[in-house]
Amino acid sequence: MASRVSVVRAEDHELAVGSALRLLAEDFPRDLRKVLIKPNFVSTRVKLSATPVETVRGVLRFLYDFSNPSEVLVAESPAVGGFEDALRNFGYYELKKEFPSIEFVDLDSMEARSVKLNDQRGRSLEVPIPSVMFDRSVLKLSPVRPKTHDTVVVTLTVKNLVMGAIRKGYKSSMHAGYLAINRNIAKLFSAMGPCCGVIDGIEGMEGDGPVSGRAKRWGYVFASCNCAALDRLVASAMGFNPDDVGYLYFLKGLAGEVVPVGEPLSRTFTKFTPHRSYLDQLSWKAELANNEASNEKA
Repeated sequence: MASRVSVVRAEDHELAVGSALRLLAEDFPRDLRKVLIKPNFVSTRVKLSATPVETVRGVLRFLYDFSNPSEVLVAESPAVGGFEDALRNFGYYELKKEFPSIEFVDLDSMEARSVKLNDQRGRSLEVPIPSVMFDRSVLKLSPVRPKTHDTVVVTLTVKNLVMGAIRKGYKSSMHAGYLAINRNIAKLFSAMGPCCGVIDGIEGMEGDGPVSGRAKRWGYVFASCNCAALDRLVASAMGFNPDDVGYLYFLKGLAGEVVPVGEPLSRTFTKFTPHRSYLDQLSWKAELANNEASNEKA
């Protein structure tokens, strides 16, 4: 099944996000009632690591113009720092002036359910995740910057949705080996849906992301109602093989055929400098091959 990904060239975050989403208007359900917007606040102090508030403003303007949903939550669980600190430091409280009905919700405060996963040795581990993330009547919308990463090559809409939803204090348990974290991200994302995503690449982060990298001016915004397809396309445009990104490899079936609309995709191709541990991160592939070979012998 084909999945459309919109591509927009621009320098204004809000206008570009609106344009990218309008290209996909027919992909959104007209009877939207409840939406959860999940920005990325991996650090509450490093602005370049976070989703720009202008990006979320563009998402909100589109949503209210398109279907005027009855409930819109802006929710996150920062890896470092508090949720309210992030809202304050990144200017998110200003959104209430224009969109007074939105609610800011710390995901750590919501009712959660425990999800069983496995670490790199196959041992069971459990992580608490808000039940709303598995509610298929709620549209999850993941707006992010494109960033390189210290464990999974790139962090885009899928990883933002999954890792940000895990309750603080449990996020580190996901870092149980390169193969395990990629498998677990894919498993959790597959259970969540539906999810739409926006990748605001006007300015991304390269090098030692997701927090300590440097700015990468790019000038493109991408969006889709298939986050797996969106992330595969953008990872490729960033200069990476999407099949080297473990969780995208495991989600390849969900991505399906990717169809870009808007600007020609060829114009977007660039090269993000990877994290210094990039080659080590690719070791998940050898570990997977070894596991498969062992299973065949057994």
